[in-house]
Amino acid sequence: MLKQVEGSHAMAETIALCRPEVICAYPITPQTHIVEGLGELVREGHLQNCEFINVESEFAALSVAIGASAAGARAYTATASQGLLFMAEAVYNASGLGLPIVMTLGNRAIGAPINIWNDHSDAMSMCDAGWMQLFAETNQEALDLHIQAFRLAEELSMPVMVCVDGFILTHAVERVDIPSQEDVDAFLPPYEPVQVLDPTDPISIGAMVGPDAFTEVRFLQHYKQTLALRLLPEFAAEFKARFGRDSGGLLRTYRAEDAEMLVVAMGSINGTIKDTIDEMRADGVRIGLVTLVAFRPFPTAELRKLLAGCKNVVVIEKSFAVGMGGQLASNVDLALRNTPNAPHVHSVIAGLGGRPVTRASLQRVFLRAEAQPWEGAHFLDLNEDIIAKELHHVRKVRRSGPIAENILRRLSESQAAPQ
Repeated sequence: MLKQVEGSHAMAETIALCRPEVICAYPITPQTHIVEGLGELVREGHLQNCEFINVESEFAALSVAIGASAAGARAYTATASQGLLFMAEAVYNASGLGLPIVMTLGNRAIGAPINIWNDHSDAMSMCDAGWMQLFAETNQEALDLHIQAFRLAEELSMPVMVCVDGFILTHAVERVDIPSQEDVDAFLPPYEPVQVLDPTDPISIGAMVGPDAFTEVRFLQHYKQTLALRLLPEFAAEFKARFGRDSGGLLRTYRAEDAEMLVVAMGSINGTIKDTIDEMRADGVRIGLVTLVAFRPFPTAELRKLLAGCKNVVVIEKSFAVGMGGQLASNVDLALRNTPNAPHVHSVIAGLGGRPVTRASLQRVFLRAEAQPWEGAHFLDLNEDIIAKELHHVRKVRRSGPIAENILRRLSESQAAPQ
């Protein structure tokens, strides 16, 4: 059914169609509207046989979901940013216990300084916690990925994060196709847990594991994610046959067939990149795009096949590891390791803290990569004048003050100065 609706409410309606039995809710911007929408659906009786639990913290939200999943219920929760950090212990517990929880992550910057806008630093902070991570480009894909996430999580008995860009997707009002209950039921079978706490058949879940077995337990987590590399394309094909649209999988391409330069990116920024590619194609630049849907598991083999034949790869990402560089670019580098005549990988950090990423800025950095390779990370639209002034101030004054406030003051002064 086509509807013009806010992304969060569309996700709530679709998650309800997946028939969760326990929803654990704690509000944190920008995911709050999702759990609010689910709460309304439970209260009004549209979502039945579901316990909606208001908890006192993000840590409690995932902890309750862990207990519910261990007891055999289809469990769901959502969080963002510092909320994900607050539940970090439980994030690792959920994957270590092999519990098929689905969690929406409304991607948002991590402070300090405080910032509520979108980037991918929260997802990257937990990218190696054992959860599968799927990134949505559009609100339509966000809906579709949730349906596939429940199927994937329960097939492998592993948790899945569906990552959606905060505000850009969660609060955008646009037309989406919300599927029917009949189609969702046909794609997503009733939940049959592979492990469950049952008083008539007592077992231990979460027992102590010593050095003699811990490596094997961790290896099997890794092994399950490698199985997802096969299952994700299979589920995407089945989804297309049922729902009539391409969605999910590991990755997809745009105008990549004859490209000499390929851009790699995740999330909603791919829309702007596609527009930029169209403009550059019109000017004769052979450039294309690889959109990653799955970051964990990382589609190494598939990505290597696509990138090996081009001259330059530009990785656009909305987060970075301080002191190292872009996490996505590092994974792309690993994918190309030992590849003969591998392309040069250019790392571009963009959109941190919600900074707009424009077609003009992207076009400049793509042309620069075509003309002259660089090493390390390039920070798109970095205000080098303000950086230089702050570094000079820090060297000159011992009690130089907090950097964030200094930068804001200098920015305000530069904007107020006569042009």
